[in-house]
Amino acid sequence: MSGTIAERIAQQLADQILSGELAPGERIEEKKVTEQFGVSRTPVRDALRHLAATGLVAIRPHRGVTVVDLEVEQLSDMFEAQAEIEALCAQLSARRMSNIERRKLEMISERSRPALEDTDHALYSATNEDFHKLIYAGSHNDTLEQMALNLWNRVAPFRRSIFFKLGNRMEQSFDEHGEIIAAITAGDETRARQAMHAHITNSSVNAIDYLLRHGRDGAA
Repeated sequence: MSGTIAERIAQQLADQILSGELAPGERIEEKKVTEQFGVSRTPVRDALRHLAATGLVAIRPHRGVTVVDLEVEQLSDMFEAQAEIEALCAQLSARRMSNIERRKLEMISERSRPALEDTDHALYSATNEDFHKLIYAGSHNDTLEQMALNLWNRVAPFRRSIFFKLGNRMEQSFDEHGEIIAAITAGDETRARQAMHAHITNSSVNAIDYLLRHGRDGAA
């Protein structure tokens, strides 16, 4: 239960940081967070450690927790690496996914359709995570899957529902998922790799554009 509470706190704090509600350099007081969420200090500390791992906050001895400036260049590097790794996962999934796994991929896409109809960014964000993680597993390469998961966790705050609100990104993402599914289902490795690479690149452009629009230009 504690892990679930910590995740919820981390997600809400991440949204506040990315939206600018919590400004760069601002201290996050542990006591205030416990009062805000009505929880004990343990899940709050877990949430803050998670945010520190993603680079959104810095935890320094005797100085507490502060919001860091988001460095766009560093984020671009991570997305670049993610594009290559996920493209390889998609390529291998086109080669190795079972018929059952491919059907599951289609079902996830079908589950995300109501999110478009209802403009439910949170629901789409959740199904988007399921979609990508199934492709990691579908590569049937444990080392590659773990690398992809590690990068996913690192950039997770930048794949939150908040980034599907910019322009028509959610609709674009859904269409891109369709291209990836079609390529994997057809066993077309080259097309699957290219479609996934383009998808992650478009996601990175969307996230970085959002940050720049909100004044986070990476100045440290």
